[in-house]
Amino acid sequence: MPDALMLFAAGFGTRMGALTADRPKPLIEVAGKPLIDHALDLAEGYGKLRRVVNAHYRADQLEAHLAGRDIVVVREEPEILDTGGGLRAALPLLGQDPLFTLNTDAVWSGPNPLRLLGKAWDPARMDALLLCVPMARAVGRKTAGDFSMDGAGRLLRQGDLVYTGAQILTTGGLANIPDRVFSLNRLWNVMHEEGRLFGLPYPGYWCDVGHPEGIRLAEEMLGADV
Repeated sequence: MPDALMLFAAGFGTRMGALTADRPKPLIEVAGKPLIDHALDLAEGYGKLRRVVNAHYRADQLEAHLAGRDIVVVREEPEILDTGGGLRAALPLLGQDPLFTLNTDAVWSGPNPLRLLGKAWDPARMDALLLCVPMARAVGRKTAGDFSMDGAGRLLRQGDLVYTGAQILTTGGLANIPDRVFSLNRLWNVMHEEGRLFGLPYPGYWCDVGHPEGIRLAEEMLGADV
């Protein structure tokens, strides 16, 4: 069972416009709480995990906010490394075993996503297990879905399932990617070709808070007790 969690928090938050002029996106508040604390609450609800947060834009603010907690902040300098490069750079702190990753720009209403992933994880069949939500329950999603799923649970590109930013992932394949800056999509593509990229449907609601309207939508979702 994974015992480490990578939280992605290094992005510039450009879709947030003026809201990220003076702060990083993970410190924008939803329902009176910074986004990154919503994500950390999920980790607390799962159990004991080693937690690593990457930071780039206004990293000093994130470090100050997380100071005094049992969380390691890794600065990406001088350039931002994207999800794949950022995860690979943090591996000395995370270890080589399968781990959780979680985006910090979403809010959830429903079962703890990390617990669901942990229960469904099958390392004999899977190199990655991505938690996905149907478009109908993807609040604030402005673009099309990311995946569909075959009868065995393997993911196929394109469809009405939205990747939520929560997954369990094996990391050995990161060493085979020569670039310094790259997306985890590169690793998923290899796993897909090998038939080891799986998905898990999320039964609750999920809200994308990557754009300003998402704040209101997320607060409405949380208040609706759906």
